[in-house]
Amino acid sequence: MTDLPKPLVAGNWKMNGLKAALCEVDALEEKIASHLNLKCDLMICPPATLLCSATIAAKKVEIGAQNVHAAFSGAHTGDISTEMLTDIGVTAVILGHSERRADHGEKSAQVAEKVAAAQRAGLLAIVCVGETKEEREAGQALNVVSRQIADSIPIEGSNADNIVVAYEPVWAIGTGLTPSVNDVAEMHHSIRDLLKGMFERDGDKMRILYGGSVKGSNAAELMGVDNVNGALVGGASLKADDFFAIVEAAYL
Repeated sequence: MTDLPKPLVAGNWKMNGLKAALCEVDALEEKIASHLNLKCDLMICPPATLLCSATIAAKKVEIGAQNVHAAFSGAHTGDISTEMLTDIGVTAVILGHSERRADHGEKSAQVAEKVAAAQRAGLLAIVCVGETKEEREAGQALNVVSRQIADSIPIEGSNADNIVVAYEPVWAIGTGLTPSVNDVAEMHHSIRDLLKGMFERDGDKMRILYGGSVKGSNAAELMGVDNVNGALVGGASLKADDFFAIVEAAYL
């Protein structure tokens, strides 16, 4: 592969963080300033209540959201549009996370609509895919993930600049469990082949992140796998020290 963008390490805060948590963004900025040889891009995706303040606090850290509505505007109480996000300086959005799919019944077709909305507004879409424990044990992991990608990412308008795929095995999220290096390599190789089939040369350049119990102690091994172009980090992203330990292990 050639011309891949910098690897991306993104932190998903999920439904965690009050205003006091913004000090972690400040701390992360200080760590970046003292490491000029950083070999990856960094992003934090806080809850919606902190997005505006986070974009003001962040200088080198990108700020992403965790969900959007597909419509530009309208009678959608409690929802946020992609244009509202770009209006306050947000540059990316996580879409199709397994917790959205499970807790809110989001289907891949809905995810695809949101991806198109992100592209409409100029946001980077981090599209999440992953199998459950039952699906992996049934030998269906590759099929499940391939179907999610094909159904969640529209062909038209998608390219290496506006799409990132995040593979997160559902059974590894927040459990402390991780698949073997061979399992990660097999899945990321399969995703790369699928992306190349869908998007040709752009598919060869799209970043594929691994997520699921990533921490400083396993980051170097996981990030060293072929076709792993960064990480989507959950709990370990809530504290700057823990989050940057992942970066130090893999990208310094």
